[in-house]
Amino acid sequence: MLTLAPDIEVLARFGRALADPIRCRILLALREAPAHPADLADTLEISRTRLSNHLACLRDCGLVVTVPVGRRTRYELADDRLGHALDDLRTAVVAVEADRACPDADEKGCC
Repeated sequence: MLTLAPDIEVLARFGRALADPIRCRILLALREAPAHPADLADTLEISRTRLSNHLACLRDCGLVVTVPVGRRTRYELADDRLGHALDDLRTAVVAVEADRACPDADEKGCC
């Protein structure tokens, strides 16, 4: 049975999902259209094993759901509003001081 998460928990789950660039790419791909794992792996050029681990995280966060299609499973965003939220986040202006960048930004892909 699906339950609704409290506001703070929803934000924490969203933050956890967005903390990894591959999960961000998966969410953006699913924002465009639902997809089967094999197609997502090909599109994102990552191994199916790696994709599977990230999809499990996104399912655990409650951001994606599975839909059986015959003998295959398709993934899609759990709520259409998540696509709008991703668009809003992508276009949001963030204030970052140039001299405060993380010294490990290049290695970690952050900041």
